[in-house]
Amino acid sequence: MLQSGVPTPPESPPHDVLLQAAIEASQAAGSLLLRYAATGFQIEYKNPINLVTDADRAAEQCVIDRLKARFPDHHFLAEERGRDEEGSSPYRWIIDPLDGTTNFAHGYPAYCVSIGLEYEGRCIMGVVFDPSRNELFTAMEHRGACVNGRPIHVSNTQALDGSLLVTGFAYDIRETKRNNLDHFVKFALKAQGLRRTGSAALDLCYVAAGRFDGFWEVRLSPWDMAAGSVIAREAGGRLTDFSGKDLSIYGQELVASNGRIHEAMLTLLNQAPHQT
Repeated sequence: MLQSGVPTPPESPPHDVLLQAAIEASQAAGSLLLRYAATGFQIEYKNPINLVTDADRAAEQCVIDRLKARFPDHHFLAEERGRDEEGSSPYRWIIDPLDGTTNFAHGYPAYCVSIGLEYEGRCIMGVVFDPSRNELFTAMEHRGACVNGRPIHVSNTQALDGSLLVTGFAYDIRETKRNNLDHFVKFALKAQGLRRTGSAALDLCYVAAGRFDGFWEVRLSPWDMAAGSVIAREAGGRLTDFSGKDLSIYGQELVASNGRIHEAMLTLLNQAPHQT
């Protein structure tokens, strides 16, 4: 659902230029990740189950260098480097250079480069590149969503008991009571099937493409949602927090669906214990 009263971004730089720059940056970073996957990488641990690799940092630098060269006055928010507020532009690039780091580190080919573009607080563009499958998901506000240039749309599944759902778990699952396990159990008993891929950006893209009917997660970060939320929205999906309010990528709750099962998902989520 589009918000009203949001200013239309100026056509300078043109949308096509912004989109092409993000595509090129995502593909360059994706190629870099594949090289690291083939030749080896170093792993560091932020906590016992939250890791980062030198491939993450190299891919992030690759994306930022390419975008800064084209748009030096833009702002940046990236997973490893944090905020760069030096620019004067109303545009902010939100970057996850390797969404699915744990998968990548184990050689499981479910990871991606995610690049979102925000204009005055609203995400207006998303590019997600899956180098393992050579799938490029793209969306620009009011222009629809595509994979490898082909239009995509959410599914037509009407009920939870016929739905394939996906979720994820935060890195602090061992420390917090709000670990999504209660929701997982409830959905497992209601849905046709339940998956956990390890990449929120890909999960959102798969909802957009009709591969999943719905996705929920807690304790997400802006770079997990920025690009994928635009792609899912432009493919006809509905995105909210657990209360049904319009999604903010700066909140930590996300429900994304084909729209048809959304109310049923919200009802179930709000029946479950909701602890912080």
